[in-house]
Amino acid sequence: MNPILFSFGKIKITYYGLMYAISFLLGIEIAKKYGEKKGISPETIENYAFIAMISGLIGGRTYYVLFNLDYYLTYPGDILAVWKGGMAIHGGILGGIIGTCIYGYFKKINPLLLGDCAATPLLLGQAIGRIGNLMNGEIYGVPTFTPLKYIFTLKPRFYEWFNHYNTLSVMEKGKFKELVPWGLVFPNSSPAGTEFPNLPLHPAMLYELVLNLMGVLFLWFFLRKKNYKTGTLWCSYIIIYSIIRIFVSFFRAEDLMFYGFRAPHVISIILILISSLFIYKLNKKN
Repeated sequence: MNPILFSFGKIKITYYGLMYAISFLLGIEIAKKYGEKKGISPETIENYAFIAMISGLIGGRTYYVLFNLDYYLTYPGDILAVWKGGMAIHGGILGGIIGTCIYGYFKKINPLLLGDCAATPLLLGQAIGRIGNLMNGEIYGVPTFTPLKYIFTLKPRFYEWFNHYNTLSVMEKGKFKELVPWGLVFPNSSPAGTEFPNLPLHPAMLYELVLNLMGVLFLWFFLRKKNYKTGTLWCSYIIIYSIIRIFVSFFRAEDLMFYGFRAPHVISIILILISSLFIYKLNKKN
C-alpha cells in the first residue's frame, strides 16, 4: 500500500486525491440525472456541488478542531493546517447541510430537494474515498486478535487492554488468536503501521466501503423510486450512514471522543433521531 499512485518529477498524484476527484465528478453526474427529473438545471446542480463541497470541508475541519480544542488553543497556527490531517465526516455532513440551506435560500430552491439530489452521490463518494484511506493506511481498525468484549463497548476499552497486552510474555500473547482471516498489515510509514507495526488490523475503511455501497444500492434502486415526500431521501442517507458509522466505529482504533464516549456514536444517534422524526413529519398523512 502506497499513497502515491504515480509521480512526474515533483508532481505527485495520490490515490486519495484521485478517489475524491472521481467521487466528485461521478457524483455530479448522478445528481444531474436525479435533478433533471425534478426540474433542476444541470448548471444549478454543478454550482450546488461546489458549494456543498466547500461547506462540507469547512464543517469537517471545524468539527475536528472543536473536538480537539485543547490542542488547537495551544497551537492556533495549526487550525488551518489541513495538510496535517484532521477532518471529520460528521462535521462535513453538518457543514453540507448548512451550505445546502444557504444555497437553496439564495436560489429559491427547496433545500430538501437539493439534499435529495445529493444523498446517493454523497454515500457513493464516501465509499470510493475509502479506497484512498486504504492506500494511506488511515481509518484503520484494531488488531484482529483483540477480544470482542474490548471492541463492542460503549466506552472504548481497547487501549486499556492493548497496553496490558504489551506487557505480556510471548507465550501469554499467544493465547489471543486471530478472529478474522482478512486482517491487513500496513507499511510502517503509514499511520496504521506507525501505531501497530507488523500487526494485522481490521480493515475498518473496507468495512465502511462495503456498507456504504450497500446503502447506495438501497437509496438509488429502491427508496428513490418510492413516492415519498421531498427530503425523505436526504434524511434516509443521514440515517443509513449514521448506522454504518456506529458499527464501523466499534472497530476503529482512533476516534474522536466526547466525555468518554466515541463522538461518532453520540452524533450518529442524535442524527438518527432527528432525521427519523423529520421523515415522520414529512410523510405523515393529515
